[in-house]
Amino acid sequence: MTDFRDLHVPGKPLILVNAWDAASARLVEAAGAAAVATTSAGVAWSLGAPDGDALDVSAAVAAVARITAVVSVPVTADIEKGYGDVARTVRAVHAAGAVGVNIEDGATAEPDRIATARAAAPGLFLNARIDTFLAGVGGLDETVERATAYLAAGADGIFVPGVTDPVTVAALVDRIDAPLNVMAGPGAPGLAELAALGVARISLGSSVAQAAYGLVARVAAAALGDGGYGELTGAADYGTLNALLTPGASGRG
Repeated sequence: MTDFRDLHVPGKPLILVNAWDAASARLVEAAGAAAVATTSAGVAWSLGAPDGDALDVSAAVAAVARITAVVSVPVTADIEKGYGDVARTVRAVHAAGAVGVNIEDGATAEPDRIATARAAAPGLFLNARIDTFLAGVGGLDETVERATAYLAAGADGIFVPGVTDPVTVAALVDRIDAPLNVMAGPGAPGLAELAALGVARISLGSSVAQAAYGLVARVAAAALGDGGYGELTGAADYGTLNALLTPGASGRG
């Protein structure tokens, strides 16, 4: 398996189409992904819980285990703030086969959380998520200050979702001495532009799961409304999905 750290190359970023279950992970891998990342929101929704550290840790770890069991590429898990006991969670996620985790902060910096995770699982790639821009609680300077503190605490990479302005992204690349991860989607610069700015990792986050659930809502509205089936056009092929999840299929772990 390719070393996950080696996939973080400024200017040639790792593209992560976030998955939430075994089938979505296999589809992402089959499309040619070098790694699979989970979306904590998507995982929580698929298991009947809201996003926001509400999911039981055992359920979260079991979801990671199901994904690592069916893919052969590296898997990195979004574990929100750690589901309570960060040390316990990162050890369990690592044991489930993940090679990396995302750990988020919030309104304030939390370097102790990163230090705890590093001590508990020295081999994991720790991606520290900084919510300054996403939550509107700080600007460029505070983001860099948090990044510096997280790197000193043992983080390997820095994730700053909510940033779409190319000038700000370029400033973050220049001022943070670690691989920079940003979140892309409608309204954000294209992947090629973000690569040219020096970004090393690009995530799609929960938007993929949201798009999938949006399709469910449209199909249901049509079927229960005018009785149409048009929204089902373009659905994944039954045989393809079955083959991807058949034991022994290429790509299964």
